[in-house]
Amino acid sequence: MSWKNKIIYQIYPRSFMDSNGNGTGDLHGIQKKIDYIKQLGVDYVWISPFFESPQKDFGYDVSDYRKVDNLFGSNEDLKKLLEKFHDANLKMIIDLVISHTSDKHPWFIESQKNKKNKYSDWYVWSGKNKEVLPNNWLSVFGGPSWKWHDEREMFFLHNFLESQPDLNFHNHEVQEQMLNEIKYWLDFGIDGFRFDVINFIFHDKKLRNNPLKDKSEVRPLGFNKENPYGLQHHIYDNTQKEVPAYLQKIRKLLDDYSAISIGEVVSDKPFETIADYTNDERLHMAYCFEFLSDEFDLNTVDVIVENFFKENPKSWPCWAFSNHDSKRIVSRAKVSPKKLMEKLLSLQGNICIYQGEELGLPETNINYGDLQDPFGKVFWPDFKGRDGCRTPMPWNSMKKNYGFSQNKPWLPANEDYKNLSVDLQEKDSESVLNFTKKMIKKRKNRRIAT
Repeated sequence: MSWKNKIIYQIYPRSFMDSNGNGTGDLHGIQKKIDYIKQLGVDYVWISPFFESPQKDFGYDVSDYRKVDNLFGSNEDLKKLLEKFHDANLKMIIDLVISHTSDKHPWFIESQKNKKNKYSDWYVWSGKNKEVLPNNWLSVFGGPSWKWHDEREMFFLHNFLESQPDLNFHNHEVQEQMLNEIKYWLDFGIDGFRFDVINFIFHDKKLRNNPLKDKSEVRPLGFNKENPYGLQHHIYDNTQKEVPAYLQKIRKLLDDYSAISIGEVVSDKPFETIADYTNDERLHMAYCFEFLSDEFDLNTVDVIVENFFKENPKSWPCWAFSNHDSKRIVSRAKVSPKKLMEKLLSLQGNICIYQGEELGLPETNINYGDLQDPFGKVFWPDFKGRDGCRTPMPWNSMKKNYGFSQNKPWLPANEDYKNLSVDLQEKDSESVLNFTKKMIKKRKNRRIAT
């Protein structure tokens, strides 16, 4: 099956369906809703991280790449889910975070001990004086991207939380190890990967300072506008010249299994980066935050897409209007959900629909007392974090927590979702859900250029 112009449905497992009543969605919950997913008419399902993790960044801080976290189930549960997907003619894409790990990962635990063991160079260490930072690099989640470690007596690099140390991809052992992690899941039967912040896997070996950026130049793509991160040109801390060569190694491995790849790009020049990272020898496709920011304008979408293909004929994008990191599109664009879905599904390229987008769900207003996202806690109240797009799916208007869980959900169920719940929309021929199904069917029935 050709992978181009297909539709990907993103599931954020914590918030999709809770099967055991602990307030958090899980793999068995996804399994219970396979018929719903199949009826949408999508081709692939991308599941956000479910690996063993301290959950400081809700699974994007991995402590074991080969084990499903008990919160979501077991490896056997995943195997059963994958089989059910394949029975339903759906393919599974898993979210793989290879640029960094949790500080609870055994590799980092060993790396932090001393400078002479096997793992000492598996992470990015620098500095001799705790009072002097190695350079001016900033974390996306606030503050410097360097943390002093008393035991090792050096700084380590973290582009996100302090508990998410960056792997050192200049070390060939790290490169090979991550290929082995990918191969493990390919052998498991997984159909593809979404590679988190793929342009962050290499850093400048000389650790040069990033140039400063004028406030008028800031475009908050992948971060909030109040974030000092936007006041630098990120030319040394990510998107390095070594990335494409490593992507070729990944692609060669994927081709052996007929698996696909999606890269997430958070860069100063996202379209240039996508063009560099996607072709017949590198990633299959990539997406950026061009349509995921507060700057979204429905009237400019077609021009942006046309220009991308005109300027990058050998590259391939994946377009998304919503995801687990961005305010829901209905609340950003203030355009009807049907118009937004019609536009998204008309675009050349692969399409990603985020869970609830097919229902026209708006952003949830989260009170500080209910906030879980560490990103939001740093920049509150100017930026309220990512929890507002992660609240539970509304399955049944008449049930507790609208059918998501029998007990208190990890994030509060949005009362405004009651009239947008799946059970009501399925019965309404004019609903956003049924409109989405029609648009998906229409897309599949017409020929789109590849």
